[in-house]
Amino acid sequence: MRCTSSQASRSSLPVIVATAAAILSSAVDAGADDIATGTVSAQNTAPGGIWKAAVPKAPMHGEFENDDPLGVAAGVRIQADCSLNWIDPDDGKLYCFSSGTSLEIFIENPQANIQRARRAWRTIASAAP
Repeated sequence: MRCTSSQASRSSLPVIVATAAAILSSAVDAGADDIATGTVSAQNTAPGGIWKAAVPKAPMHGEFENDDPLGVAAGVRIQADCSLNWIDPDDGKLYCFSSGTSLEIFIENPQANIQRARRAWRTIASAAP
């Protein structure tokens, strides 16, 4: 019987998943900063493990006063901590997101979403006390 590339890919999938799970598990157990290398530094062995790395160490300053651009485009201020962010490759501006879903929707058409948010921001910012 001849094995096609799709059959080979399906048969190796459980091995890939098991390997990834083992790497992640050992990184979580060690409190690793870098899952790929499994490196651990002395200052990062506190509770929180790898997840505390998702929170910025220094305050980040994104567009729209760190409000989620999709919320702004809808006329609502949704505060974000910039742990989920996107930098526009054209102008280098930082955009902060309140959820992964918001980020995923935003990057489907970032320039159109930025324009919508900028138009709505004029109204939101002028209405702020």
